[in-house]
Amino acid sequence: MKYFIFCCGILGAFLFIAASIIGGLQIEGYSFTAQYISESFSEGLPNVAFLRYMYIVSGCLLLLFGFTAPQALSLSKVAKGGFYLFGIFYGLGTATVALFPCDFGCPTAIESSSLSQLIHNASASFTYMVVPVCLLIIGLSLRSRDGLIGVSKVSLICGALSLVFVVFLFGNTSSPFIGLFQRIIEGSILFWVVYCSFYVLKTSKNFQI
Repeated sequence: MKYFIFCCGILGAFLFIAASIIGGLQIEGYSFTAQYISESFSEGLPNVAFLRYMYIVSGCLLLLFGFTAPQALSLSKVAKGGFYLFGIFYGLGTATVALFPCDFGCPTAIESSSLSQLIHNASASFTYMVVPVCLLIIGLSLRSRDGLIGVSKVSLICGALSLVFVVFLFGNTSSPFIGLFQRIIEGSILFWVVYCSFYVLKTSKNFQI
């Protein structure tokens, strides 16, 4: 079971990172610092179906990670709830934004948006509002847990960093650095996933099903 949890976390993070890099590289003139990740697999672009599948699989794996990782860790009910909410909002959220891609160029005008874009934007917004808070809750609830201080610190750092850049991202959607802000958010969250995945693997002697 510990290997299953590890693989879900690592493969989920890897597929997300790989898709975001490949998507940007295959579009001429695409800016990783100035454009949303979603713009690399938006409607109207050729050869992006495989990217959407990568994000869907990534989301499913991260959903499973969020729901199974607590079984390998000695967590309070609050911390377990944080993991479950992470699985729902980040895992399911990632799959949802791929199933419902934004319109070409990911325009922000609501009145001219398609249903797919509206669902895409709503899912992404809820994900970014909830997930950083989940990490902070997990970190705060584990501060006094022996053996989990490292997880607590990483959760707090990643949660705080992602939350700060969510504020930057939402506060200025016309910034020339929106792509950079988004990638810092995603990078912080995925680093947390990778860290927790390795933690589960190396602490197998304490693992209980």
